Amino acid sequence: MSKITVLGSGRWASFHAWYQIEKLNNDVLMWGRAEDPYFKDLMKTNKNGYIELPKALQYTTDLDEAINFAETIIIAISAQAMQDFSQKIGKCNPQNKTFVLCMKGIDQNTGERLSQILRKNIADSNDICVWVGPGHIEELTVGQPNVMIISGDNKAKVRELVAKFESPLISFLRSSDLIGVEVGAAAKNVMGIAAGFLDGLGKSSLKGALMARGCYEVSLLIEKMGGNKMTAFGMSHLGDFEATLFSKNSHNRRYGEEFMRDCLSDKIGTAEGVGTTKAMYQLAQKFGVDMPITSTIYRILYENGDKNDVIHDLFKITTHKEFNYE
Repeated sequence: MSKITVLGSGRWASFHAWYQIEKLNNDVLMWGRAEDPYFKDLMKTNKNGYIELPKALQYTTDLDEAINFAETIIIAISAQAMQDFSQKIGKCNPQNKTFVLCMKGIDQNTGERLSQILRKNIADSNDICVWVGPGHIEELTVGQPNVMIISGDNKAKVRELVAKFESPLISFLRSSDLIGVEVGAAAKNVMGIAAGFLDGLGKSSLKGALMARGCYEVSLLIEKMGGNKMTAFGMSHLGDFEATLFSKNSHNRRYGEEFMRDCLSDKIGTAEGVGTTKAMYQLAQKFGVDMPITSTIYRILYENGDKNDVIHDLFKITTHKEFNYE
């Protein structure tokens, strides 16, 4: 049995706490904000709108206590909250810990990857890895298996985490391309909104084109940023498409569909891919990469672009040669 800390108390944090106890038999402490009414309710009832959590799960609102509890610390919060939260973690002065980022996104104000944000605030003695890939809590918790990916600069630590976290429910691939995995995972949420746009317009058959062209433009950005362009065609991006582009459980896809149909509800809120769209668009401008799909989503979400032009603008088929070949 290992000790695991989970920082966060939302949908994916709840899954990770459940998984560590139910599937790996680990000792888990979950941290949440003292002022969060949902976390208060979770501590009282041991369940939320997604899952009933094991009785063995421990709770705290003390961040120092949470960080000192375990050597392995899972973070599962909103990506756009990472800047502020990383500073709070830094004030706890963690040493010789392994932080595992289990969320997807890029900071919309700075264009920084989540691991970059955390690294600025913690000592070099700490390792940072990323755990992403396909899957929905609704499917995993009823026993539907999946394959995910763990990435990090420290290859030995990645191997250690794969051995530590693998189970019959989740198998893992490994990657040392942290740039490619983080950018690919974040961009997947943008493509999820695009898929929702197509569903909302009744043009779902174009999702095949979206997958092909989306992977290609993301691969160009990854390469420009210093990663391996082939990572876009792996588990963190293309491998996650089914769970996002086609699933009824995909929050980003559903957001795009309701946005296009002008029926967004308070219940769905703002999808993670909205902020990531802004970040991806800015990165495309910074690195000089032509990303028509990302640019179209950005224009519609942030510049009140014409929804009637979305199909033409998403693909611009007549202006592209596939992979720039003759």
